[in-house]
Amino acid sequence: MMRNFLTLLFLLLLSKFFSQQTPTMTSEAAYNFPKIKSSISMPVKIPLVEIGNIINASVGNLIFEDNSYTDNNNDQFKVKVWKTRPIRLVGGTKQNLLIEVPLKIWAEKGIGSFGLYTYQNTTFETVMYFNMQVSFNNNWTMVTKTSPMGFKWITKPVLDFGKIKVPISSLVESSLQQQQKDFCKTMDEMMLTQLNFQKYAVMAWNQFSQPFNISEDYNTWLKITPISINITPLVFYGNQIEAQIGIDTFSETFSGQKPSASPLIKTIANFNSVQNLPPKFLLQTTANIPFTEATAIAEKTFLGKEFDFREGKSKIKITGIKVYSENEKIMIAASTEGAIEGVSYISGIPLYDGVKRKIVLRDTHFKLKTKNFLHKAATLLFQGKIVKMIEEEYGIPTAELEDSSKKSIEETFNKEYYKGLKMLGKVFKLTPSKILLNPSGITAVIDTEAQLKLLVQGI
Repeated sequence: MMRNFLTLLFLLLLSKFFSQQTPTMTSEAAYNFPKIKSSISMPVKIPLVEIGNIINASVGNLIFEDNSYTDNNNDQFKVKVWKTRPIRLVGGTKQNLLIEVPLKIWAEKGIGSFGLYTYQNTTFETVMYFNMQVSFNNNWTMVTKTSPMGFKWITKPVLDFGKIKVPISSLVESSLQQQQKDFCKTMDEMMLTQLNFQKYAVMAWNQFSQPFNISEDYNTWLKITPISINITPLVFYGNQIEAQIGIDTFSETFSGQKPSASPLIKTIANFNSVQNLPPKFLLQTTANIPFTEATAIAEKTFLGKEFDFREGKSKIKITGIKVYSENEKIMIAASTEGAIEGVSYISGIPLYDGVKRKIVLRDTHFKLKTKNFLHKAATLLFQGKIVKMIEEEYGIPTAELEDSSKKSIEETFNKEYYKGLKMLGKVFKLTPSKILLNPSGITAVIDTEAQLKLLVQGI
């Protein structure tokens, strides 16, 4: 059950999320986008019935059998012990589990001497009790220490030889006490083997050594690198165990040639033990808008557009427009004809406008390039008109990106990728935050505030 957790946590959650949520961009020139540090946290709920399933699957119905009359100093006693129903677990208050094992016992006893014995058998029931202390070491091993807590009789064993009634509780009790000790050792060995996470954590970590292609059209690659893992102490309840997992990662976007892989690891570093993790987490990815797309948006908005100038006495028409970057600012070069012929350069800082849900320009500056001296003289009048138009009307819409990403993330969060491991999640907020420029386009850092939990059930 638990051995699959880390593998799915990395392979399914991270690879599914990033492969679906990282938008593509053009690759006019090879460019490596910002290295984004993100953190994912989730509570994990493990019903005790799941751990009980491990124990019940490992412990057969026939727990103990003594088929010899002559062993144990010729005790003339045989016994068989079965489970009458599944072993039951209940969470304690000190990182411990209380274990209840209901048993049916068949016993046969011989009475006599000098090799002549009369045998009689009986069947009775009892319940054994155990206490299992559980600790999750930061070297990825879960260690248990099980101790016996005695047993109680449901029906006491008595052999009926007619006139002679022979109680055999003392004979059975000594055998059961030894079996309890042996059973403790068996359970601890089994749990150590079943709940060793080290090799699965290494396997999951190495899956990310190879970057994967997220856009064949634009030859774009994504590389996810886990940095560290944080785990809170196990909390025990009556019917489940809870903990919180936090994963710190770097996500990197590359264009052009496939980037080199991270070195494979043979052992994984110890996880960090922390007291608590936030219920919500902030995940960051990048959305990349090439300048060809930004130019196409500008052309659709302004190309061929006419507006009045000098109180309606003159007209100006935009005949060409291009968007690019220069000195960490977005540049819009607009060619005009009519009252002013030339190229207007409007530069500005890109910002996200949450009301318009667009990437817009602010702190704009204007420069006119024209050969006509009279046009230069009219620059101040023209500048206010075109700058205001650009600031109010131009913008790169992000609403569709935000809505589709939110929907896709929630679809990714709310799935059962493997039988018995179900993720439940909700996105509370998804907005572009930082707007970065590169030679090929605009990179928007997308902040996703979300909540996620993992339920282990029915594995």
